[in-house]
Amino acid sequence: MYCQRLALPLTRGLVSRSVTSGLRTEVSAIRSLQTSAIRRDIDSAAKYIGAGAATVGVAGSGAGIGNVFGSLVIGYARNPSLKQQLFSYAILGFALSEAMGLFCLTMGFMILFAF
Repeated sequence: MYCQRLALPLTRGLVSRSVTSGLRTEVSAIRSLQTSAIRRDIDSAAKYIGAGAATVGVAGSGAGIGNVFGSLVIGYARNPSLKQQLFSYAILGFALSEAMGLFCLTMGFMILFAF
């Protein structure tokens, strides 16, 4: 959508300043820049790049979940009497990390399919 707004004034300027050779004007060679297939390709490429950038946060979510449960194991090994309290903190950390991962994944799908 933004590519169309940027490229449209450029193509209009090129078409209005057509090159003359002899008696005929060669507008057809310059008008070939204004195809809709190229715009659709650019828009779809931008969608895929945006969706990929939005879903990078899912990797961070996986690293966060691994960090939470790794810390749970270390904490339990140091003080086994705090098992229940450490486990409740670990579940809370897991839920928050997973929610952020799902949020990033949802944003990626929204960019991909809504626009």
